Amino acid sequence: MKKKIKVFDFFSGCGGTSQGFKQAGMDIVFGVDINKDAGKTFEINFPKSYFLNIDIRDLPVSDILGFINGNSHKDDYILFSGCAPCQPFSSQNKNKKDDDPRIDLLSEFSRFVRGVLPDFVFVENVPGIQKVSKKSRPFLGFIDTLEELGYCYEYKILPALWFGVPQKRERLVLVASKHGSVRLPLATHDGKINPYSTVRDWIYDLPDVDAGSVHPNIDDHETAKLSSLNIERIKATPEGGGREHWPERLLLECHKHHTGHTDVYGRLSWDKPASSLTTKCISYSNGRFGHPAQNRALSVREAACLQTFPRDYKFFGSLQSKARQIGNAVPPLMAEVIGREIVEIFLKSCIR
Repeated sequence: MKKKIKVFDFFSGCGGTSQGFKQAGMDIVFGVDINKDAGKTFEINFPKSYFLNIDIRDLPVSDILGFINGNSHKDDYILFSGCAPCQPFSSQNKNKKDDDPRIDLLSEFSRFVRGVLPDFVFVENVPGIQKVSKKSRPFLGFIDTLEELGYCYEYKILPALWFGVPQKRERLVLVASKHGSVRLPLATHDGKINPYSTVRDWIYDLPDVDAGSVHPNIDDHETAKLSSLNIERIKATPEGGGREHWPERLLLECHKHHTGHTDVYGRLSWDKPASSLTTKCISYSNGRFGHPAQNRALSVREAACLQTFPRDYKFFGSLQSKARQIGNAVPPLMAEVIGREIVEIFLKSCIR
């Protein structure tokens, strides 16, 4: 029997990591997430995988061991992915608290690593995770656990731009292995010889839709409504521009004497990467999420494309729920490039 890497996706969300690892040749067998809409999206796109809609704090390690024993061949390799919610550590969260219960989710994930000792471990989160107060120190505590259990590991802050993702997005990425030294991938795009991917590369061919409408033939090519005032504002905004181009009558009072937050109400540029997509990536007033040419914000499908989801990837839930799922996801193309490095380590360990 051919050996495989079986992926167990904790905090799976809508499946960005799993999609990337699938593209890298891995077998997605298990997902767990507390969010019902994201879980439904995962189930739709990975119909052969087992999914649990549960808080992992309520999930016994014995259940995972039982699943592995009942569904894996003895020669299979096991990968645990633990991309816990990033909001407690994000620089965009201005209300961070040391007692946020989500801070401990990485420690919860380490319960499963300790109890199962998977062959590989993957963790992705915002760069701020390693800067949380010394008292909670979730990331450093996780590193201590890996060292105690004998894992080799490497972690770095990686720009998604390096891997063909058309987006200014940086993430802390960790890969650990029970099978010798590990490495994170080198950049496939350097912005020079291999140019960064752009908005044009990923969404230019999608047909026009108006604000507050849905395309009849393309799934999730749907946009949020805009008020008449915001329609005026976006019409006054050139490609790549923002409120600095507006006449004074269109400015919000809070912006007349404030020069910060320049991305809000901004349009994207065709030939540059997008801003980092957030959970409000289809909202014109919450970032540089205005379409480069059309008088509207990004559609759900366009946001998914800029996150490098395949065009046929399906999302479940309300318009806002789909946007949250997409904004929270690991870009599949980034996960794929990292996954290919893990597969190389796997293949070498199989030869030895």
